[in-house]
Amino acid sequence: MIARWTGAERSPADEGNPVNLWSYIRGRGELLTFLTYQHASLAFQTVLVGTVAAVLIAVAVYRMPLLSALSLTSSRVALTIPSLALLALLLVPFGLGVVPSFIMLAFFAAMPVIGNAIVGLRSVPASVVESARGIGFSRMRILLTVELPIAWPVILTGIRVSTQMIVGVAAIVAYVLGPGLGSLIFNGLSRLGGANALEMALTGTVLIVVIALVFDALLVLLGRLTIAKGLS
Repeated sequence: MIARWTGAERSPADEGNPVNLWSYIRGRGELLTFLTYQHASLAFQTVLVGTVAAVLIAVAVYRMPLLSALSLTSSRVALTIPSLALLALLLVPFGLGVVPSFIMLAFFAAMPVIGNAIVGLRSVPASVVESARGIGFSRMRILLTVELPIAWPVILTGIRVSTQMIVGVAAIVAYVLGPGLGSLIFNGLSRLGGANALEMALTGTVLIVVIALVFDALLVLLGRLTIAKGLS
């Protein structure tokens, strides 16, 4: 499970003394590193779980027109659910902390990938599938070695969209005592006008943007390493 930071957020020297952003960051390197790790780890884990679940759902329904259309529509409608409302519902069975945060983020992470995976799998040319079947490939081998590789660029696009969304949405789990940089942002916003309040909110926001950029760069690299040249 993801640990929570329990150390102090401010040093006595900061009380009542306004500081600039660089001074704030320099004086709290350990805290900021820990919160950044929490945020990145939570986003990575939830996107991974959401992606696996989404691909499994897509594989199960893409050959059935009615179910695939229903899954596509449902995944798009689900994205309109307010994340705070879903968190509030999850508080009843799971309480505060990591569990409701993880479930909410994994749910939203799966939605963009489901649609892209279904579209990608359904766009595989029937002639290619028939050729693979004609040379004796089993249904599972066709899926793993023909359909999924051809659909992978579209699936990866969904993963990139999902990752960018989750890195940002993960900030709100601070409302239920979830891990990550959201606690820094909301603590700062709740204390606007006080010492270091603006620096806290700005630092948390900037670090979230940095995480999003790093993840997107890694996914672009993954695409270059895994997408066949003929499909790129």
